[in-house]
Amino acid sequence: MSAVMITRKVRKWEKLPGKNTFCCDGRVMMARQKGVFYLTMFLIVGTCSLFFAFECPYLAVHLSPAIPVFAIILFLFVMAMLLRTSFSDPGVLPRALPEEANFIEMEIEAANGNVPAGQRPPPRIRNVQINNQIVKLKYCYTCKIFRPPRASHCSICDNCVDRFDHHCPWVGNCVGKRNYRYFYLFTLTLSLLTIYIFAFDIVHVVMRSVDKGFLNTLKETPGTVLEVLVCFFTLWSVVGLTGFHTYLISLNQTTNEDVSAAFENNACFNHFVLRDLK
Repeated sequence: MSAVMITRKVRKWEKLPGKNTFCCDGRVMMARQKGVFYLTMFLIVGTCSLFFAFECPYLAVHLSPAIPVFAIILFLFVMAMLLRTSFSDPGVLPRALPEEANFIEMEIEAANGNVPAGQRPPPRIRNVQINNQIVKLKYCYTCKIFRPPRASHCSICDNCVDRFDHHCPWVGNCVGKRNYRYFYLFTLTLSLLTIYIFAFDIVHVVMRSVDKGFLNTLKETPGTVLEVLVCFFTLWSVVGLTGFHTYLISLNQTTNEDVSAAFENNACFNHFVLRDLK
């Protein structure tokens, strides 16, 4: 009786040479540096838990039962967008296979000719025409590919990402073409949630202070003080980040292009700005 050898098929994510970690049979993709992402989760879940424990019971009785319901909806949407941003493929471009890399090297050498010793070789670029305009594609020495327009190599994840925006440690992933809409919705809903909690923290303190005094109210609801501090110091950065990305969307730019001033002429990519969210 002959033994049948079953060869296990190797999935693409198992041999991806970048610095990412994968879970759930490759369905979850994250950067290896996840410490700040866990801090983000802790701040959101912790602050909302204090709000549900200290504010919601009082406000639901004395103001409206819709307050905790709307807070739960906002919280769940924020968490969904955070996890979708963190666990999604941001648009990683596959590296060239050894045969493809050798062929590209031969093409480049043939185009550049023999470079004299001691002389720097010309930059590796390829000109392509998009919407009747010449666009220069840059060569990535790590991935051995000519990157598409607006793509860039992330040094943290060690991957080329299509329409690379930035690497965000707060979500533990790169932000690119495939998860940018989730990132923007995360910052937008997180801004609304932070404002919502901060506003009703103040309302809660004011309403209870009428009957029991300000100091007694703070003693009875210590979680409220912590919520106010967290919301106050995070509100400006979160709302500012949302406003910044709203501005970038209106200009059809990415953070990487804005910071590096590399997006000098975007005429060949001009589309309706809401397509950046797709």
